[in-house]
Amino acid sequence: MQREPLRVITYLAPSIPERFFRVIADHLGRCLGGGAELTVEPRMSGPRRQDDPFELGQADVGFMCAPSLVLLRTADNPSVDLLPVAPVFADERARGRPAYFSDVVVRADSDIESFDQLRGRTWAYNDARSLSGWHSALERLRAIPAGSEFFSSTVASGSHLESLRLVTQHRVDAAAIDSNVLIMERAEHPGHAARLRVIESWGPFPIQPAVVRASLPEETKTQIAEYLRDLHLSDATGLAGIPFERFAPVTYDDYLSSPAVVEAARMVAEDSHH
Repeated sequence: MQREPLRVITYLAPSIPERFFRVIADHLGRCLGGGAELTVEPRMSGPRRQDDPFELGQADVGFMCAPSLVLLRTADNPSVDLLPVAPVFADERARGRPAYFSDVVVRADSDIESFDQLRGRTWAYNDARSLSGWHSALERLRAIPAGSEFFSSTVASGSHLESLRLVTQHRVDAAAIDSNVLIMERAEHPGHAARLRVIESWGPFPIQPAVVRASLPEETKTQIAEYLRDLHLSDATGLAGIPFERFAPVTYDDYLSSPAVVEAARMVAEDSHH
């Protein structure tokens, strides 16, 4: 019997390159038989409950920011299960673990040396569902008196790449960037990245999770996890220039034990009800 194509969706591109997820989709499609289709949702870093493609039966595998995972898993009938593996990228701070950081960047020629000096300055973030770009900054601001009035203005840029562009073009003073996005940007555009300077880093946070539609057969879920675990052994030429090392084991507790993830999920849920 001909298998239906596996439907993969990512909410992390273009900041994490689309070709990374295309390699994953093609690998899973070959291993499972039937091929795969990739959908990129660049407008937000995770699905909303009201148009959840897993609930609607429109997606089988997904990559999203951790707050959205927690939000979907706390529904009465969760639409997704966590895949027990997640990517490890080459960042010595992660120490080979599926973890990442939020790096606060300013222009290299800026007079700003610390986060506290950003009071009254302008700030860019990718979107309000992002842990590294937005909620990590909110957590940092909670330690500062009158945190809600800290920045003179904030700009929702739409992606980490656009936040970087706004900083380098003097449109905003600073932004918090997914550390893996920054690593790839430095490798691909060293001249551009040289115009940026990191003044503070937050984390580590558990890496953005891979999920699977809850209603898929258990055997298929197990196979998908095994095939992802083997991805680094495949001849994936499309990964050239991406600091991907391997998929490593994760559990749902890894996400629930991160106060930043849980608080971000709570705030995203509150926003969804407004």
